[in-house]
Amino acid sequence: MIEFNNLKFMYSGGKKFALDGIDLTINDGEFIGVIGPSGAGKSTLTYAINGTVPHHYKGDFYGAVKVNGLDTVDNKPEKIAGEVGCVFQDIDAQMTATIVEDEILFGLENFGCPAEEIEERIDEALKALRIEKLRTRSIGTLSGGQKQKTAIAAMIALRPKILVLDEPTGELDPQSSREIFELLKELNKKYGMTIIVVEQKIMLQCEFADKLLVIDGGKAVHYDTVEKVLEHSEDLEKMGINCPRIVTLARMLHENGLYDGVYPAELDSAEKMVRSII
Repeated sequence: MIEFNNLKFMYSGGKKFALDGIDLTINDGEFIGVIGPSGAGKSTLTYAINGTVPHHYKGDFYGAVKVNGLDTVDNKPEKIAGEVGCVFQDIDAQMTATIVEDEILFGLENFGCPAEEIEERIDEALKALRIEKLRTRSIGTLSGGQKQKTAIAAMIALRPKILVLDEPTGELDPQSSREIFELLKELNKKYGMTIIVVEQKIMLQCEFADKLLVIDGGKAVHYDTVEKVLEHSEDLEKMGINCPRIVTLARMLHENGLYDGVYPAELDSAEKMVRSII
């Protein structure tokens, strides 16, 4: 469980709060999609979860963040890392080895994984991400999607309870982006792993997430099930968030008295909506 208690944070030298009164709870096993305009505070939120804020990024910190009972101010990021695995947007900067297998091994050795478990964990991580054939490949020869999968494999080998990803598909094509989200959902369902994804591809967020967290101006302006958040589509569009066309269609039908059901989050639901009125 992740608990934000009226969290406020301003970077050193900043003139306004990057996070301004975040007060919410993320329960175990949830898949949370985080969306919002550029500069809204989404990445800062991820830093607050893993303890990078306030330990590495200094500034004015008020309130509290607790990760599985660990206060992120009282505990160093190294201890929080035992609970939270993070994959950031700049994958190349995150890589520490030159071979896929060694990238996974690096984290296991640094976190003191028992020697007798290492081989099993590497095998398990490669299999979970379906990249067994990449085991001995040079990371420099991998595609963007393969690098993303390698970074995620390195994290899940550590068996964190929470996995946080910041723009994991930013450099990927639509098919590779979808594969990443399918893998994340599989990890969420199979292992009960809490998944938190900052991602601008809202159609994927709507299809795979359980809840959406909308950040704007450092504030959590909406936090609810996907369907409930989509009811505020007009508000989202004013923030510069491009809602799926099926949501815009649902809103227009609702405004014209033709539909009064939940806003569809994916194509199957949209088809049912259309069929219900023709």
